[in-house]
Amino acid sequence: MRWKAFAGCLALLGLTLTPAAEAHGHDPGRVVAGAHDGWGAGTTGGAAAAPGDVHTVSTRSELAAALAAHPGAPKIVHVRGTIEGNVDGRDRPRTCDDFADPGYRLPAYLAAYDPATWGKVEPSGPLEEARVRSQANQAAQVVLDVGPDTTIVGLRGATLHGLTLRVTGDNVILRNLRFADAHDCFPQWDPLDGADGNWNSEYDNVDLVGATHVWVDHNEFSDGGNDSQPTYFGREYEVHDGLLDIVNGSDLVTVSYNRLHDHDKTMLIGNTDKPTHDVGKLRVTVHHNLFSEIGQRAPRVRYGQVHVYDNLYSVRDAAAYTYSLGVGVESRIYAENNFFRIPASVPLGALVEYWKGTVLHATGTLVSSGAALPRPVDLLAEYNAANDPDLGPDVGWTPTLVDRLDPAWLVPLRVPAEVGPNGR
Repeated sequence: MRWKAFAGCLALLGLTLTPAAEAHGHDPGRVVAGAHDGWGAGTTGGAAAAPGDVHTVSTRSELAAALAAHPGAPKIVHVRGTIEGNVDGRDRPRTCDDFADPGYRLPAYLAAYDPATWGKVEPSGPLEEARVRSQANQAAQVVLDVGPDTTIVGLRGATLHGLTLRVTGDNVILRNLRFADAHDCFPQWDPLDGADGNWNSEYDNVDLVGATHVWVDHNEFSDGGNDSQPTYFGREYEVHDGLLDIVNGSDLVTVSYNRLHDHDKTMLIGNTDKPTHDVGKLRVTVHHNLFSEIGQRAPRVRYGQVHVYDNLYSVRDAAAYTYSLGVGVESRIYAENNFFRIPASVPLGALVEYWKGTVLHATGTLVSSGAALPRPVDLLAEYNAANDPDLGPDVGWTPTLVDRLDPAWLVPLRVPAEVGPNGR
């Protein structure tokens, strides 16, 4: 539905809504986060950039040069077209074989670490060392660091394919971008991951690593359709990690109006159970996002005070779905006014998963299960009825940085009309 038609329908109900971009101005590189827009409120990115620090890029080498230019100065980077990450220094396409160390070949790796002969012991020795070197070769090309006071904004249709943006600085904005297929050519076999072992990959589309004051807004995240993989040792050869991970003491982040779809491990907030640099940080707001056909982690949280509101969760394939809200160690999730569309075969108690956390605030939830009309659901009560140990309701804080809290019934109307890159 087009925005004007959508707004007109809402006007008949006595409601008025303004697109986020229009609320903050028309120049996409100068847009800043609202003063009350969640934990990332007031993030300005590169909005103060001088004309000489405004770049337009269309290749990986141009993007890398723009991000490295004039350290310490605010910068705006406009992305045009599709930028491919799996290239060499002259932007010529490279395959996984091109990144492989001479000592690494997958058939040899599979033969060496077959659990039937290797056992339940982490891989080690020359082949594993060659895999690590191969992975480092790819990382040198596909991982780009984003420093402080930076805005990266997509022009209409802009796509970052096979790239990982690793945000390490303070005051960063990522907007209007399509992120697709950040794939790892050299996953590691871990026989100790779960009962049967798992393949683990390295790259996310976006990593926030010790980053602060970040606004991730109106983007699209997916595997780019490249999600069918073979099975080795009875487990899928997983080449994708997360879509958007917020880790290593990152703090004061707002994730808004994004479309995250067709992926398993979607959004991780906090990457360790050990109480190190994460305590007192990982304050994140996740609002007005569309999570469609995702398996889990929407989000999974450790430690942080995380406000999850007005999001739309859409599930068609029950077999590929695990859970949405992951309650991890010392997490304090405040979830309200979210809307779930799920198959009738998905139990309501499965929408929340226990990861050693103890509390969850969840109010205002609506669930449309199968062909049934939406109905209010107490997520906490449904979880506690189906699982042990019970979760408590008191998370010890109440969000105050909220521009507008929509009723849950409005979420399936508003969110699909507004999420993702808007090209402005």
